[in-house]
Amino acid sequence: MTTLEGAAAAIDRAGHLGVVSTTRADGSVQSTVVTAGIIAHPVSGAQTVAFTSAGTSAKLRFLRRRPQATIVFQPDFHWTAVEGTADLVGYDDPREGVDAAALRRLLRDVFTAAGGTHEDWDAYDRAMAEERRSAVLIRPTRILGM
Repeated sequence: MTTLEGAAAAIDRAGHLGVVSTTRADGSVQSTVVTAGIIAHPVSGAQTVAFTSAGTSAKLRFLRRRPQATIVFQPDFHWTAVEGTADLVGYDDPREGVDAAALRRLLRDVFTAAGGTHEDWDAYDRAMAEERRSAVLIRPTRILGM
């Protein structure tokens, strides 16, 4: 078993690209590539693996029903998997303690933790609102690696 610090190193080496897996209603697995990073949870302060997703995405639909997710990073012949419970915070996933200004900061924080940069944060904020983005914050329950 590895640590979240070990996962952070793998995330950086993998260019922040990971494969996140969720569960469909029929129990089958749905996987997709995301850019992710590690940030503090906006309510608890605990370290999480985070990415954003458009409000209409299948992964958000699945996570709303079953908030379990696994994300895997493979920067080379080694890999790290973070399994855990996903908290959703976004335009269609309101969270007590996260107002509109805090949501904008959270989405920006997730973006920059995932390696992103932006020259016009107001334009970024508008795009996130138009896409009804949510932050997906995976609270690790198990971290594995090789």
